[in-house]
Amino acid sequence: MKDIVLPNLNFVKTPAIIKVTAFAIVALSCFYLGKHYSDGYQQLSFFSTFRSPQTGSAVGVSPNVGKFSDQNLNLTAPPPTAGSPPKDSNNAPPPDVERIGIVNEEGAMTVEFEVGEFDPDSVEDLGNSDGGEENRVGSRDSTAKIEKFRVCKAGMEDYTPCLDNVKKIARLHSTERGEKYERHCPKEGKGLNCLVPVPKGYKHRIPWPASRDKVWFSNVPHTRLVEDKGGQNWISIEGDKFVFPGGGTQFIHGADQYLDQISQMVPDIAFGNHTRVVLDIGCGVASFGAFLLQRNVITLSIAPKDVHENQIQFALERGVPAMVAVLATHRLLYPSQAFDLIHCSRCRINWTRDDGILLLEVNRMLRAGGYFAWAAQPVYKHEENLQEQWKEMEDLTNRLCWELVKKEGYIAIWRKPLSNSCYHNRDTRVQPPLCDPNEDPDDVWYVGMKPCITRLPENGYGANVTAWPARLHDLPERLQTIEMDAYISRKEIFKADSKFWHEVIDGYVHAYHWDDLNLRNVMDMRAGFGGFAAALIDFQVDCWVMNVVPVSGFNSLPVIYDRGLIGVRHDWCEPFDTYPRTYDLLHAAGLFSIEQKRCNISNIMLEMDRMLRPDGRVYIRDTVSVVNELHEIAVAMGWVSAVQDTSEGPHASWRLLRCDKRL
Repeated sequence: MKDIVLPNLNFVKTPAIIKVTAFAIVALSCFYLGKHYSDGYQQLSFFSTFRSPQTGSAVGVSPNVGKFSDQNLNLTAPPPTAGSPPKDSNNAPPPDVERIGIVNEEGAMTVEFEVGEFDPDSVEDLGNSDGGEENRVGSRDSTAKIEKFRVCKAGMEDYTPCLDNVKKIARLHSTERGEKYERHCPKEGKGLNCLVPVPKGYKHRIPWPASRDKVWFSNVPHTRLVEDKGGQNWISIEGDKFVFPGGGTQFIHGADQYLDQISQMVPDIAFGNHTRVVLDIGCGVASFGAFLLQRNVITLSIAPKDVHENQIQFALERGVPAMVAVLATHRLLYPSQAFDLIHCSRCRINWTRDDGILLLEVNRMLRAGGYFAWAAQPVYKHEENLQEQWKEMEDLTNRLCWELVKKEGYIAIWRKPLSNSCYHNRDTRVQPPLCDPNEDPDDVWYVGMKPCITRLPENGYGANVTAWPARLHDLPERLQTIEMDAYISRKEIFKADSKFWHEVIDGYVHAYHWDDLNLRNVMDMRAGFGGFAAALIDFQVDCWVMNVVPVSGFNSLPVIYDRGLIGVRHDWCEPFDTYPRTYDLLHAAGLFSIEQKRCNISNIMLEMDRMLRPDGRVYIRDTVSVVNELHEIAVAMGWVSAVQDTSEGPHASWRLLRCDKRL
């Protein structure tokens, strides 16, 4: 037999081949390790929950569910745990896998997902902590210490930065249209850099619902309204409290009787059913809105910071939805077709000035088929000048195609049309004209009022909202008009957002006992579609929510109002239009990781401290790095704070920062 001749293999031993082989092995190893262990690895868009047969617990695996669009559904979750159950040697079937999340295994949208549960044993109690402690969960990267913020000087107890800018207001060329009551914010770098002090003798607020009728004098120590309006049953002083009898200039016998009269005049208004969201212009101490709450109506009460400068502060101290706002030269910060009814009772507004531009702004905000109720002297008094004002109002409302439904006593009620047909049938010379079809009626941030009639959508969007409470969870038609990346999938996104926040609030209520905190005035600083506020209603937390939609994202305010909620457009690079110490809870999900690109986040945190009541709470959900930085700022402001894992678990890319502001 011949010897087998092997080929010459010496070439494999050459240095070049050895180096190439070693490099390939190292590269493959790095790729493998990076793929499976890197925190930044972008996993595939599949979502599932693994249920352990030993514990029955579920771990939601949804690594990039929060990245499909710029909204609040941030469902980041941990990668699969290293301690997975071993393979069964008996070839038993694999454990059941429940597909969950925004995208299922076939790539279709779905809302069947879980966000996990809070572990009660891991929830830290802030009750025994003080403002000097730094409570953390798990290992965190340390950052440079931030010096403690000083307390502002005395006299700044009611400081509202964009409304108290005296120097800028003094330089205005004109104030005859109310310009001085509009926003005039400090220049960048000139804003608040200290902690607004509390008034001397400040006390823990009186809980709702008792606060509707009385508040501590020391918390809002201003007597001007008592002196001016005490005889009209607005407000009085009894001992160490302000008392609110429930009256107003035009309803001195009480808001309840007044509301009954409106209901009898126009039964179709149907408070708490057809009429859910109301705007009260020139609200005084907001007794109109306070008494509508018991009829399942949420009323946004607005008034300027004028000679009766503390009326909104009284309203918020009572626990009634309110903010400082004025009809002057700019659009109010609410969307078109926002309110089912707009009310003005002796609000001292000349509706017919400048060709009716103020009533045109009311018309923009009023829902198609909605009502405008006006209680004022021209309605019922017969003096010549007052009757002339009434004729001017009749003429203007006719040209706006409003129908005078009822005039009785001192109240007149008009109804806005459901479509544009009346406008198209007017004589072409009739003023004011229809707005340009390209005019965006929901563009409100520093946008001047328009001397034209806002067109109603030809498809009827906004006019067909369902009755309360069904509208809270029904898909709003105007969801399709929101300018966001998703179009076909936005209905599923809306449903997923609602489900996500329902489960998160469920965890907050049970783990953090929100139902025992007596929350009342709540703000969601990045509200998305209003899922956070809707979940609080579902869990019967007796509070109201100001849903803030930042200008840095898509404008979802029309959807929020169609759901029967209230909200406002705002830029968090600037202060908010409210008094100090007016909110019990501030909630921010994904806000800072977005706004840090354009705003100073320390300024936002100082603004939060200004708005937050002593003993108020802050819940911030954001990325790990952002939360760590915010934690340092919170400690520097004297808040008691703790960084904790979200319900998605310790490996998630998001954390929860809980803070208490102590009195």
